[in-house]
Amino acid sequence: MNKTQTSITPNVVWHHATVTRARRELQNGHRGAILWFTGLSGAGKSTLAHAVEESLHQMGCRTFVLDGDNVRHGLSGDLGFSPHDRIENIRRIGEVSKLFMEAGVIVLTAFISPYLSDRERVRGMVEHGRFVEIFCDSSLEVCESRDVKGMYKKARTGQIAEFTGITSPYEAPIKPELRVDTGKDELDVCVRQVLDEIMLRGIIK
Repeated sequence: MNKTQTSITPNVVWHHATVTRARRELQNGHRGAILWFTGLSGAGKSTLAHAVEESLHQMGCRTFVLDGDNVRHGLSGDLGFSPHDRIENIRRIGEVSKLFMEAGVIVLTAFISPYLSDRERVRGMVEHGRFVEIFCDSSLEVCESRDVKGMYKKARTGQIAEFTGITSPYEAPIKPELRVDTGKDELDVCVRQVLDEIMLRGIIK
C-alpha cells in the first residue's frame, strides 16, 4: 500500500470519551483550533507561530506549536523531502493537529507544506472554522537574504536536492483565512493580525 494513503486498521472501533471537546473548551475558556502557518523557508513561520503562542499563553490559553524541524526529529524522522515523503509528513501533522484540536488546544503548525492539496486535506479533517490557514507571505528574495540555516546557499550549489522555492515548487494559498506580510511587517504587527483574526472567528474571546 502507498504509505500516503489513509487506511484504517481492521477490527478496531472508535471509543467515544465522556470528557468531550466541548467540556474541555469550556474549561479552557477558548475553542480548540488549528492555526496552520505556511510559507517558504525563511518566511518567518516558526518565529510568528511561537510569538503568537507566547501571547496566547500569557492570555491563559492552552497552546502547542508543532514546528517542522522538531517534528522531523521524531514523528517524521523516517521521511525525506521527496514529494511522496512531503505528502506523508503533512498527513501525519494533520492527524496530530486534529488530536490537539479535539483536546481543546490551540495548535499552531509551522511547516512549509508546499502543496495546496495537502493543506486542503488537513482542512477537510476538521469541521468548518477549526482550521485557519495563515500565509506567511515573503518573497523568495527576502527569504533567501535571511537564509539563517544556510539552506538556500546549499540548494543553489546543488548540495540539497528538491528544496522548496529553488528546485521544488511552492503552491501559495489561493484564499487563506489570513495573509501576513512577513517580508515587510514587524513581528508585533503580524502577531496582532493573527490574534485579531482568531478573535474575530470566535476562537478566543
